[in-house]
Amino acid sequence: QVLLVESGGGLVQPGGSLRLSCAASGFTFRNQAMSWFRQAPGKQREFVATISNIDTGGRTTYADSVKGRFTISRDNVKNTVDLQMNSLKAEDSAVYFCHVPHYGYWGQGTQVTVSS
Repeated sequence: QVLLVESGGGLVQPGGSLRLSCAASGFTFRNQAMSWFRQAPGKQREFVATISNIDTGGRTTYADSVKGRFTISRDNVKNTVDLQMNSLKAEDSAVYFCHVPHYGYWGQGTQVTVSS
């Protein structure tokens, strides 16, 4: 059974930082690219970042809106993928989802709210 469990969301002031984590199980984690998406109220779910699998060296790709502020990383021993978010803005507020592109798996999401 595939399970993706996100954690680390919360309320943070503009300019602050949060670190999200996604714990994965039920598939061979190291063989799969992993992604983060987000969805704000009334908006479509949008791509945030992706990291390739171990065979392709963990290459990273980011949405332009988060480039230079967010960092995606993975631990192929712990089967986790993290999203370090710095210099957060109000427009980063959304539910953040962990995603396995190849299989179409999604986590349940974790809420991030950036507000003073």
